[in-house]
Amino acid sequence: MSQQLQAFLDYLKGPQLWATIGSSALSIVFILIIAFFVIRIGKNLINRFFSVNSKRKVHLSERRVNTLIRLVQSVLTYVVWFIAIVMILQSGFGLEIGPLIAGAGVVGLAIGFGAQNLVRDILSGFFIIFEDQFAVGDYVFASDVEGTVEEIGIRTTKILAWTGEMNVIPNGNITQVTNYSVSNGLAVVDINIPYEADIVHAEDVIEHIISDLPDKYEEIVTTPVIHGVQSLDTSHFVIRVIADTLPVYQWFGARAIRKEIKEHLYNEGIDIPSPRLVMYSRNEGNKRIVEGGSEG
Repeated sequence: MSQQLQAFLDYLKGPQLWATIGSSALSIVFILIIAFFVIRIGKNLINRFFSVNSKRKVHLSERRVNTLIRLVQSVLTYVVWFIAIVMILQSGFGLEIGPLIAGAGVVGLAIGFGAQNLVRDILSGFFIIFEDQFAVGDYVFASDVEGTVEEIGIRTTKILAWTGEMNVIPNGNITQVTNYSVSNGLAVVDINIPYEADIVHAEDVIEHIISDLPDKYEEIVTTPVIHGVQSLDTSHFVIRVIADTLPVYQWFGARAIRKEIKEHLYNEGIDIPSPRLVMYSRNEGNKRIVEGGSEG
């Protein structure tokens, strides 16, 4: 027992063990450095390849180019790190990769029957890109999540909500998509006008206001159109105005139209209608009109 312990201590102190450990460590560090540089150079080459897109006959939109860049870079990263791990196991730890891969293939076949969701996510991701359902930078509503697409990966899609939350959604769960970035938006604004105001005068004022909005706001691409009286309410009637905007700017356009119309209507003496309630007294048989919290 004492001899075996001494032999073990001599082995630990011997130069051969530490030379092997040092050689393996250097091999691992070298492989990691090479993998890092290959990924970095590969990403630069991918960016350069897609940057000359405009010079080729087949022209791709910017949004689709950004999507393909992210996807190809993601695939490159997975492949390089997989090869690096295999090389580390073989040269750094002296493992035989052939039997290991064969055994992994058998295990993978057994696991594959339970990995249907993974296969579905991968296939759905390729269909999303191939059919150009949405791209990186688009503002979408998918799987009860609304926001800007940050990344489309092989298995998942990342959507950044306007409130800052990053939502990671499996591609297989994206069954229906509303893409706000494909075509121009439509700003719909309903303007409440009190019954005391003249409808023709109100429409003339609104027409004068909206005629200058495309020059004032570049997000509004066409002159807004008055679609007439939309509805009759208790204390006011509603005039609807509709305008085409740049994609995803329909909400900004609606806010801008409301701001401009409110200021000009106030200057023209057309006030915002106050709530009105008509009250009848059963005993006295007379009527009282309560408007804006005061009796009249």
